[in-house]
Amino acid sequence: MTDDYIVDAHHHLWDLEVCKHTWLAEKGVIRFFGDPAPIQKNYHATDLIADIGTLPVRKSVHIQCGVAEEDAVAETMWIDSQARSHEMPNAIVAFCDLTDQQRDAALDQHAKSPRFRGVRQIVGRSTEEDRQTGTAALLENPEFLSGLKRLAERGLSFDLQLTPPLMRAAAEVFGGVPELNVALCHCGSPSDFTKNGTEEWQTGLRALAALPNLICKVSGFGMFNHDWTTEGIRPHVLSVIDIFGPERVAFGSNFPVDRLHASYGEVMVAHINIVSSFSVREQRQMLAGTAERFYRI
Repeated sequence: MTDDYIVDAHHHLWDLEVCKHTWLAEKGVIRFFGDPAPIQKNYHATDLIADIGTLPVRKSVHIQCGVAEEDAVAETMWIDSQARSHEMPNAIVAFCDLTDQQRDAALDQHAKSPRFRGVRQIVGRSTEEDRQTGTAALLENPEFLSGLKRLAERGLSFDLQLTPPLMRAAAEVFGGVPELNVALCHCGSPSDFTKNGTEEWQTGLRALAALPNLICKVSGFGMFNHDWTTEGIRPHVLSVIDIFGPERVAFGSNFPVDRLHASYGEVMVAHINIVSSFSVREQRQMLAGTAERFYRI
């Protein structure tokens, strides 16, 4: 590891008394990432800072996490208040329904926070949940494309969460908005590491990597492999770096969701160890520079 600082490019904060998060309120429901019961409580900036401990994480990016649509702006304002009090997070990626005719009004409200940088509207979570939510249909919705174009016009970015079967279709959609900066969440949420599954994932990554304004965030392996190890994820992380290049890769903790299966230190140190053979310049890019540049922090 270099002696430089780290930017956590993907984490969440929430206060269940400020905003409604349906999945955090549902008791006894097992999700694709495990049993959420241990994290169905408030998670503030102070909790994140405590989890970080002595690691040199100096900046971070909050990503919306299933907030109720009517509370999306309230979430942004609350996150902004957390940042003013604790100097973290430094950037906010909020929820906005880009298919809604009132999207511009909503974006105006989010923009009252100087830390607002972009939007995440989830396209895909897992195969099972996608069947229930139908969010994959966003890729076929012309209003979604129009919303993406509005983000680009406003100088905002988009955080893209989806699964490997949706990647090539997504590459066509986002290829239609070449001026939009896009961050692929969780390496595209790979979960099938059979030969065929890995090939599908890597083929999809290459299609997305062909878009020059798209970066890839390495995070969230614990959601799909609850018993992951550094050596187990190493080849997958190296595949991402090989496809995108260090200058288009960033690392995130996905806390507190990944806290279900590992400590903050275990997640981040695994990332650090995997890239330790890269040059100092490349390590700086992946551990901090890419996220700083993309989220303008």
